[in-house]
Amino acid sequence: MDDSELLAGRFEEHRGRLRAVAYRMLGSLSEADDAVQETWLKLGRTDPGEIRNLGGWLTTVAGRVCLDMLRSRAARREDPLDPSGTFVPDPVVSSLDRIDPEQEVLLADSVGLALLIVLEALEPAERLAFVLHDMFAVPFDDIAPVVGRSSAATRQLASRARRRVKSAATEPERDVTRQREVLDAFLAASRGGDFEALVAVLDPDVVLRADAGPKAVGPAVSRLVRGAETVARQALAFARFAATPRLVLVNGEVGVVALVDGRPQSVMGVTVVGGRIAAMYILADPDRIARLDFPGAGE
Repeated sequence: MDDSELLAGRFEEHRGRLRAVAYRMLGSLSEADDAVQETWLKLGRTDPGEIRNLGGWLTTVAGRVCLDMLRSRAARREDPLDPSGTFVPDPVVSSLDRIDPEQEVLLADSVGLALLIVLEALEPAERLAFVLHDMFAVPFDDIAPVVGRSSAATRQLASRARRRVKSAATEPERDVTRQREVLDAFLAASRGGDFEALVAVLDPDVVLRADAGPKAVGPAVSRLVRGAETVARQALAFARFAATPRLVLVNGEVGVVALVDGRPQSVMGVTVVGGRIAAMYILADPDRIARLDFPGAGE
């Protein structure tokens, strides 16, 4: 085995961690894969003998790549966190029975859609400092050169991000069985057109984000809806979720894939708090849906 094959093998040992870093930074699975590939290319242009800690080097390089991607996205005015607040990050969809090992790495530390949406609201440098330090234990001294700040200033970036994350945090239901009971009640009420039952299963301050993508027209447009009664009315319009649902795990929590003629048309994740749905996230962007992996969708 030559040196290039050895290096490729060592890189593969770190691929899962790098993809997890990039997913938290970008909220996009396809862009995360692009960032990992760019990290590999940068490694190929570097003398391995100059790298003392390959894992740390790769993590910071992946972070720099993601930071550049975020800044480029903002410069092109393509930041997905649009003013209407309807952006939904790419969900990681898996079988209700289990999450495969690769997805377990990607979703370590309970990275739900709620957290990813909070991360989207951070400035790129804040997001990098928080993700690398708080989620992956990268020292501030290693992050500082990436963001072009001193270690003390980088620490402040992470601190500001941490406060924003904590202020938006809720304590969701972790028991998948209980999550399923609540979601089943929602689907049954939606299917039956039972407005009062829908309101009862929704938190009074529930937030619904529906992201249909930039090409959406007509009734399928993106929207942000707040409040139990308003969301319940929308849920009756989204009755297609109840008509052909496939229960799945969405970022480790129970959710629904809506199928039309056996093909995924949309995916909905929920956050359950105190026995009620506190947040709903619907991705119905056909271009992004086509790039996602839906286990068993063709069955």
